[in-house]
Amino acid sequence: MVAKPAIELDSFDLAILAILQKDNATPQRLVGEAVNLSAPAVQRRIRRLEEAGVIAANVAIIDPAKVGQAITIFVEVEVVSETAELLDAAKRDFSAAPEVQQCYYVTGEADFILIIVVGTMADYEALTRRLFFSNNNVKKFRTFVAMDRVKVGLTVPLTDASKA
Repeated sequence: MVAKPAIELDSFDLAILAILQKDNATPQRLVGEAVNLSAPAVQRRIRRLEEAGVIAANVAIIDPAKVGQAITIFVEVEVVSETAELLDAAKRDFSAAPEVQQCYYVTGEADFILIIVVGTMADYEALTRRLFFSNNNVKKFRTFVAMDRVKVGLTVPLTDASKA
């Protein structure tokens, strides 16, 4: 994956991003009114932010419980060998599983932290067989089942570097 070049974000970009993080379906005319730009100027800025990879995706965030995926599980995974080849294979396997919502390669005792959503514990057991028990490089894994979704979000805090 080739990294896209970094771009300078000004106060208009940050204001547009703040609005889009709350509701990406906000009409560009309303975004423009909120940030004191014309709709075409907002459109150009959004396109530039998308092309630079600042806006990574435009998606709908779905409540997992409303679609039968009410169980959220956090899993610490420790691998046997940390060779680049085996780590890349684990990253591919974890990324390919639709139940895995997020995957982080981390420091500390665990090598990976996974955030998983499933409909039932039987679904999770089947996933553990597929991802962990059948993988010779998984040394052990530890499961934490969420009892309540207190805060879930993908909003990134935005600050204007020119004012810091």
